[in-house]
Amino acid sequence: MFRVGRFVLVLVLAAFAVPSAQESSSTPRQSALDQLLDLYVRDGFVYYRALKADRAKLDSYVNQVAAENIARFSRDEQVAFWLNAYNALVLRTVIDRYPIQGHAPAYPSKSIRQIPGAFEGVQHRVAGRTLTLDDIEKKVLPEFHDPRVYLALGRGAIGSGRLRSEAYVPERIDTQLGEMVAECTSRPVCAQIDRNGNKILASAIFSWREKEFSAAYSDKAPATFAGRSPIERAILSLVEPKLLAAERQLFAQNTFQVVFEPFDWSLNDLTGRGGR
Repeated sequence: MFRVGRFVLVLVLAAFAVPSAQESSSTPRQSALDQLLDLYVRDGFVYYRALKADRAKLDSYVNQVAAENIARFSRDEQVAFWLNAYNALVLRTVIDRYPIQGHAPAYPSKSIRQIPGAFEGVQHRVAGRTLTLDDIEKKVLPEFHDPRVYLALGRGAIGSGRLRSEAYVPERIDTQLGEMVAECTSRPVCAQIDRNGNKILASAIFSWREKEFSAAYSDKAPATFAGRSPIERAILSLVEPKLLAAERQLFAQNTFQVVFEPFDWSLNDLTGRGGR
């Protein structure tokens, strides 16, 4: 009886010791990225110089996601995986060429856009697939039918959604994406109310992903805006909860213009801004 009991106890302990699919495939990898972002990202800006000098963890993370099998991942696990992979690849794209000093007149000299093909040409291995950054944004992420993900992409630019100092995790992905929307509506580079000019200034991200934002948010706009375009209604539905009293008067008049601002491709580099 003693031997049988001990055998059963060993089986029970072994069962608890076996990690779940999420723990074995996601947690260690996300934890490593979490530490990296916590160390080198501050309020959306990155210590690129320091990250380049200590790039081993980032390279290791990118190597891990290259061959990751995500077939059995839940939806939330996949959303977190792709957002983390995209943001890590942007970081590596920048430090591979840092310090950037380009001459294309359409972009700031230190912009990630000065790296030839950074988004549409350079190919990466992710989850066993060969993809560009644009492929992830335009082909992979639309499958999740959640436009909030486009505000979570750190494009290596001031105009993008604020790069978080933490990784996206499946357990909190809905909360994290909700926070990105809330941040957007309170950041001038994303959405801004110009009362003097009678305008709502919106990020170009909304126009880039017009179809997705319109589908998700246009029906949530107040009935006052029924005559406006779907993308305008979508933007107004996101902005409306954050309005101050004076701004609500502007909305009530409904005579303002919605204007898409040029995207700010300046590098979100904290080096030289009191950083390292």
